[in-house]
Amino acid sequence: MADKKKKRRQTDPDSDSESEALPFKKLLKSDSTILSTLKTLATASATAGTSSAANPITLSSLSLSSTCREVTDLPLSSVQSHIETLALSLAHSILAGNGFSFSVPSRASTNQLYVPELDRIVLKHKTSTRPYANVATVRKTTITTRIMQLIHQLCLKNIHVTKRDLFYTDVKLFQDQTQSDAVLDDVSTILGCTRSSLNVVAAEKGVVVGRLIFSDNGDMIDCTKMGMGGKAIPPNIDRVGDMQSDALFILLVEKDAAYMRLAEDRFYNRFPCIIVTAKGQPDVATRLFLRKMKLELKLPVLALVDSDPYGLKILSVYGCGSKNMSYDSANLTTPDIKWLGIRPSDLDKYKIPEQCRLPMTEQDIKTGKDLLEEDFVKKNPGWVEELNIMVKTKQKAEIQALSSFGFQYLSEVYLPLKLQQKDWL
Repeated sequence: MADKKKKRRQTDPDSDSESEALPFKKLLKSDSTILSTLKTLATASATAGTSSAANPITLSSLSLSSTCREVTDLPLSSVQSHIETLALSLAHSILAGNGFSFSVPSRASTNQLYVPELDRIVLKHKTSTRPYANVATVRKTTITTRIMQLIHQLCLKNIHVTKRDLFYTDVKLFQDQTQSDAVLDDVSTILGCTRSSLNVVAAEKGVVVGRLIFSDNGDMIDCTKMGMGGKAIPPNIDRVGDMQSDALFILLVEKDAAYMRLAEDRFYNRFPCIIVTAKGQPDVATRLFLRKMKLELKLPVLALVDSDPYGLKILSVYGCGSKNMSYDSANLTTPDIKWLGIRPSDLDKYKIPEQCRLPMTEQDIKTGKDLLEEDFVKKNPGWVEELNIMVKTKQKAEIQALSSFGFQYLSEVYLPLKLQQKDWL
């Protein structure tokens, strides 16, 4: 009799130890049930996308109290023409004995406006003068002129360069790449074109894997066959076309570590999706690529970020735009991104161990409180509630905190349960 009891304990698949190792796994329903939920979400997203495309809301169609400006994609010939026209007007000013200066749209935080109807940050009308004959601005004016000259060369040769290449053309003048990068954004606003129109790109950073096929400069890329590392997102979005997918959603992941876990587990095969990450702070190429996927495939976007103020800031950059590049928010933002996790309320809900939670620093708390004052946060009551929990408990956690239950807990329990319960904001 004792031997029979012992045998039953050895063959029991639902042992208490397994339940403790993977908490909440018993709540999971069949994959087919979860897939049904995802199909409903995808259908709703496609319907909303079609409706938005048929009745687009634009900045010009709104009656705003402040005059705002936006840039547009311009062909190289137009960029070249704009630069030559500007150079001619500067030459006339110099010959008239007035010297020369640039009128530069201000990108200061005081010149930003959040537009609820568009759910993104835009640039207002204020400009500043950057004269050459002024000790305070002479160097920056010189850098602006040099950048204009280099962009004009790119137009003539019809080639692309990286921001790093641009910096190394005149290291002694620029001194630091942050200075040439900042002026590059100024030049975009002066010319009224997107930064992509200048043929200056950032180095490859973001990656994508999963149920997506697209052409990259004429070559067809199948992202299910790119291994665990995935496909690097092309820095020049103009090379990307012919997007095809049978995915039900796009999973936007903040960090490379979580991305690699999901890619290795082939999460996109169990729940058809496209997984994308910029490995931290969003770069322009990843933001453009995400927007293109969202608009062309009409798929819902669910975001997985750390439970800290910076995770939410990263999410807001994808959705509402960054203040640094608010002049191009129309082309860089992806509408209606849903916050899937990790949320502050998840720490207790999923019983994240105390040793896996981190105390927030004074700077973290300040950043959290500052976010609560932002209009794009106030618009979403769920975000406000989660941020208040974070600031009150003074605790934060990374996505990897879920690994305390097992390295595959993220893909095997946490995300499936989130999807099953429609637990997103």
